[in-house]
Amino acid sequence: QKMPPSLPATINIREPRWDQSTFQGRAKHFFMVTDPRNLLLSGATLEEARRVVEDYRAGTVQPGLTEDQLWRAKYIYDSAFHPDTGEKMILVGRMSAQVPMNMTITGCMLTFYRTTPAVLFWQWVNQSFNAVVNYTNRSGDAPITPSQLGTAYVSATTGAVVTALGLKSLTKHLPAIIGRYVPFAAVAAANCINIPLMRQRELKVGIPVTDENGNRVGESTAAAQKAIFQVVVSRIGMAAPAMAIPPVIMNMLEKRAFLKRYPYLNAPLQVGLVGLCLVFATPLCCALFPQKSSMPVSSLEPEVQDQIRKKDPWLETVYFNKGL
Repeated sequence: QKMPPSLPATINIREPRWDQSTFQGRAKHFFMVTDPRNLLLSGATLEEARRVVEDYRAGTVQPGLTEDQLWRAKYIYDSAFHPDTGEKMILVGRMSAQVPMNMTITGCMLTFYRTTPAVLFWQWVNQSFNAVVNYTNRSGDAPITPSQLGTAYVSATTGAVVTALGLKSLTKHLPAIIGRYVPFAAVAAANCINIPLMRQRELKVGIPVTDENGNRVGESTAAAQKAIFQVVVSRIGMAAPAMAIPPVIMNMLEKRAFLKRYPYLNAPLQVGLVGLCLVFATPLCCALFPQKSSMPVSSLEPEVQDQIRKKDPWLETVYFNKGL
């Protein structure tokens, strides 16, 4: 029996499989990255994927390895290990946990929005989860201190809860359907607070910027600002369909005899509707901007420009991991 031909060591697995300059290519990539089935993979499977990827990057091709197997290993590796630090990410902080975690939390936020204790509890749960996700998917490899982490978490959670309660009191005398959108407004506002706070170190000291070959040429706070802005927009977009469409459907269903007869189906129905929206919204909104973002050297801070000019006078564009 003939052995399959050995795989060439020239496939660039540092980049995604599909063209990231197109939305379609980025969407295919993120459908793989956010696939919830990745959460079910064993530690041994993750370590095997890491070994295949690291060996291949070092120029060692395992006998009999096919291109499809290599890409599968790369996506398993990417789903569990941080792109800058290489460390294994916290399970609930991984992008593959976004759909199951968010559908549960968002479904409960949309179901239990009528009482103040419920608003407080579910906004706290949501921001605690977001804090874990934002820390896990930060850009760069610089450590963040426990005190910075604590300050960011408390500030973001307080901001979300205050926003939710403030909006809830404003909508008391408005139609019921308006009240249903309070959780979305609070989540959108909280994302604008939580993400910059959890990634404040990047805004202070910058994130690594590289040339197109991945060679590090400096750290830039301007790149960090662009990265965080793009992530905030993506996250709000991700939440929008899941928090905008189910309330309309649930508002209609609650007027029917079926839900009046079986009110306990309210929460499972809401969670299911949110999950259906998130399966598509999560990868498609992650794909709004390239993961490997870029900006002209002329848009960086003057001191970083000078530093780059000394290293490479002809470099016009730098690249950076925007985080997720």
